[in-house]
Amino acid sequence: MGRDLIERFNLDGASPQMLVALLAFASVLFVGVGLLFLREQRRRALSRRLETDDFLYGHPRGPRRPGHFLKFLEEVGNVVSHGHASTSLWEQLIRAGYMSRTAPAIYTGIKILLFTTGLTMTTILAMPTDQTLVKKIALISLGAVVPFFLPNLIVLYKVRKRREEIRQYLPDVVDLLEICVSSGIGLDMAWNVVSEEIHHVSSVLGTAMDLSNFEMHLGASRTEAMRSMAARTGADQMSSLAAILVQSERFGTSVAVALKEFAASMREERRMTAEENAEKMAVKMIVPMVLCIFPAVVVVTIGPAAINIVHTLTPR
Repeated sequence: MGRDLIERFNLDGASPQMLVALLAFASVLFVGVGLLFLREQRRRALSRRLETDDFLYGHPRGPRRPGHFLKFLEEVGNVVSHGHASTSLWEQLIRAGYMSRTAPAIYTGIKILLFTTGLTMTTILAMPTDQTLVKKIALISLGAVVPFFLPNLIVLYKVRKRREEIRQYLPDVVDLLEICVSSGIGLDMAWNVVSEEIHHVSSVLGTAMDLSNFEMHLGASRTEAMRSMAARTGADQMSSLAAILVQSERFGTSVAVALKEFAASMREERRMTAEENAEKMAVKMIVPMVLCIFPAVVVVTIGPAAINIVHTLTPR
């Protein structure tokens, strides 16, 4: 096909070069159009994000209607819980990052939906079998209970993950606060600056600081805002930081010195935790070594000798 095109355009000696130039021009044109299209898509995505961006743990700035499925789950959860959620459930969902007012109802609706689905599926699969009635009831109960507790495990995992992220990046936050305070910036202004900077590294920690700053702007005292932040995150390090800042403000001690000592203690704690995990690694490696590595080593080292022994002892 390429030869036919060359022969078709072969009017003079420069026709192949002209064809190459046309192909290069078309390639550049297509690449340019593609880049402009991607740029426009990114601009539109950024515009949509700025219009409905998250501000507080997933809350949109403007009203956003939930989908029909989420609305259905919310209604199911409200029917089951009678529109009231326990305090422990609220705290657990908030620490997992679900700050919406409808989160407990949706959470309950998901659990009921999974329970109903598991019960129906296991009943359909277990009833036609030849098992006894007791075994069928046990299988049906197991198939209904296991999906029912899956949301609990997911929420616990998210709570643990957020705590680990806070524990990892909180020393850096304390260092930045100590540097800002030592340079003469007030604690409130330093808190704003650090919360903006830490968003690039840890959105969880940055959002927690934004929430406490938002509460102080609404009229809450620094003590109440710090304690609320520690309660929302559920991390011990955040409780210690809140206690240090509150006590420094109450007794008039140097905030910079307190933050410096607290950062040093957190680094020491993190170092000791890393050493502890390294010491545990040897014990944790025993199981995969025995189950995976040791059988392969035995086969490679003893296998040829065992084959020779079998051939020697086998009568011919």
